Amino acid sequence: MAEQSFDLKIVDGLKNGGKEEKGDETRIEKFNAESEGLEHEAFDPVQRIKDGFHYFLRHTYDPTVANGQHPKFLVFACSDSRVSPSVVLNFQPGEAFMVRNIANLVPAFNQLRYSGTGAAIEYAVKVLQVENILVIGHSKCGGIETLMTLPVDGSTSHDFIDDWVKIGLPAKAKVLAEHPDMKVEEQCRICEREAVNLSLVNIQSYPYVRAAMADKKIALRGGYYNFVDGSFELWKIEYRITHPTPI
Repeated sequence: MAEQSFDLKIVDGLKNGGKEEKGDETRIEKFNAESEGLEHEAFDPVQRIKDGFHYFLRHTYDPTVANGQHPKFLVFACSDSRVSPSVVLNFQPGEAFMVRNIANLVPAFNQLRYSGTGAAIEYAVKVLQVENILVIGHSKCGGIETLMTLPVDGSTSHDFIDDWVKIGLPAKAKVLAEHPDMKVEEQCRICEREAVNLSLVNIQSYPYVRAAMADKKIALRGGYYNFVDGSFELWKIEYRITHPTPI
């Protein structure tokens, strides 16, 4: 109970504009002292959270977001801790509505599965009326590596991961068909981009996305962040309906 009270006190301090209440430093020191002997005694997660929020208040916090959100982007990105779009692309609060998952995959429209992803797309396009959809892949993606090395016998050692990355099977098949003799590592690098293109195809299966594209109210783009060499690639998907021609 004592530790719980300490945590709540810190949260209250964060709510008070990031100002430390008297005695907070003493409590933090006591908490750190009690943590001695733990495997990661040098890392204090509570202090890290507190420091991060204080930094945010000083450098990023914008109270005008309370007036509502009007993001220009719907962004799909990987859950990988190294590729946060808010950091990599410097998105500020209110600029991008984000969905992050393993391997930045977008499943095809299906009201019986993946409803979390579908709800995010529906809300972003129909309610927020975003003007851009961006799917970002990245280098050394563990999800893509899992996809490319799925056991051929269908066996699995995970509860959820293997089933999720199977969304990318068409991208894997394309890579294997076009580059059958490449090493797995090289196939993974290609598939990291192909999975982005597959997601851009799948997202067009959502009727509100198709309608917005046909009306030229939304643009689809793919991106690839390579944190090995610090580069970013960007490409666009175009969609149009031609005028009927008599035959």
